[in-house]
Amino acid sequence: MPRKPRFFLPDVPVHIVQRGHSREPVFFEAGDYQAYLGWLEEAAERYHCDIHAYVLMTNHIHILATPHDKQGISRMMQYVGRRYVPYINHTYGSSGSLWEGRYKASLISDDQYLFICMRYIELNPIRANRVKSPGHYRWSSYRYNAQGKDDRLVTEHSLYTGLRKTKDARLVAYKDLFRTHIDSDDLKSIRAAWQTGTPLGNDYFREKIERKLKTKVGQSRRGRPDGPLKGL
Repeated sequence: MPRKPRFFLPDVPVHIVQRGHSREPVFFEAGDYQAYLGWLEEAAERYHCDIHAYVLMTNHIHILATPHDKQGISRMMQYVGRRYVPYINHTYGSSGSLWEGRYKASLISDDQYLFICMRYIELNPIRANRVKSPGHYRWSSYRYNAQGKDDRLVTEHSLYTGLRKTKDARLVAYKDLFRTHIDSDDLKSIRAAWQTGTPLGNDYFREKIERKLKTKVGQSRRGRPDGPLKGL
């Protein structure tokens, strides 16, 4: 069966998810996380992708990024994969596939879902029962977005910078977003979108995306998604 094509558009945010093969770990030691983030930073700069949020979990990753050309996301992920997989195989004496197929991705309506998606990503360690507060998890953008800690990987989205005029005020405003739980319907929508490649937004957003791409994208009516993965 031929691979299902994926479509990206300049300046439209993308939620990227990639899982370990058979849900096995893809990160083992702190150096592995650091290596992945280093190559991701190189790739994002090289292929002109702004990364707004991310989390690296033991057996999967989430990235929210805005590309500035149609090929940016594909090239960025390819760049990282071609370096990280050989690194893991060499470091741990393994071989073969590391990831469970290709990464999955969905276009995001920034005005409707950007902050919800950022919270979804940065709360992943909470859902996986890894920590009690997102600020306690090291391999996440939360510490930059909510606590102001240095992270060269993160580029602030214009909606984030528009939260407040000063950095300190933005940190408070962003942290306040985490005081409420993500609505269960939003959780289902986000998961269904990245699992099927369906644009995440209202009907107008999806129709606008399809007009620009001149093709149908994802599923017009959601089917049954993949089985749950703890923390996703």
